[in-house]
Amino acid sequence: MSARIGVITFPGTLDDGDAARAVTYAGAEAVPLWHADENLHDVDAVVVPGGFSYGDYLRAGVIARFAPVMTPVIEAARGGMPVLGICNGFQILCEAGLLPGAMIRNQGLHFICRDQWLRVENTDTAWTTRYDDGAEILIPMKNIDGCYMAEQSTLDELEAEGRVVFRYVGGNPNGSRNDIAGIRSENGRVVGLMPHPEHAIDALTGPSDDGLGMFFSAVDALVKA
Repeated sequence: MSARIGVITFPGTLDDGDAARAVTYAGAEAVPLWHADENLHDVDAVVVPGGFSYGDYLRAGVIARFAPVMTPVIEAARGGMPVLGICNGFQILCEAGLLPGAMIRNQGLHFICRDQWLRVENTDTAWTTRYDDGAEILIPMKNIDGCYMAEQSTLDELEAEGRVVFRYVGGNPNGSRNDIAGIRSENGRVVGLMPHPEHAIDALTGPSDDGLGMFFSAVDALVKA
């Protein structure tokens, strides 16, 4: 039986379809999860995709953090379920306390849409085992609230514990501290990043297929569990 990976849709989510397609490309079953669901329908992992949940009113991700589906997501993540937050999903995971820090408006206050090189800094997570240490991957990004910020003590802790998973190379597009593009939880099961791996799963339609490794990694982690 294939792994079941849930993909959440909030009002304002844009990239749930592409995330579900990436899950399918990796050989898993994509299970749609609605923001009002109060259970996870027996999924083995969860993707919180990008978009503008609830219109990003108040602050990006802050309303979605209180959606009914997030209660079981938080509980499952704390119990070790793999969870990937992409762009708005990364913002939601920070708001939910599953990842430290916060995302603020980009330096320069501009919406950024471009293909972005990332360096893989940590391959010991549920979402990155398919990559080589230090690999550089090309992933699309599109955000306006993509500047990662945290207190210096938090940054020092992330760096010391190897919890920076992806770092921008070839220029920092949004002013994120320490060029951080993605981070992980202490146990490595929860990962958040601003660029969009689900848009880089097929060289015919994206700048590369580099993003597919994240979804294959999750399937590997679930098969081994």
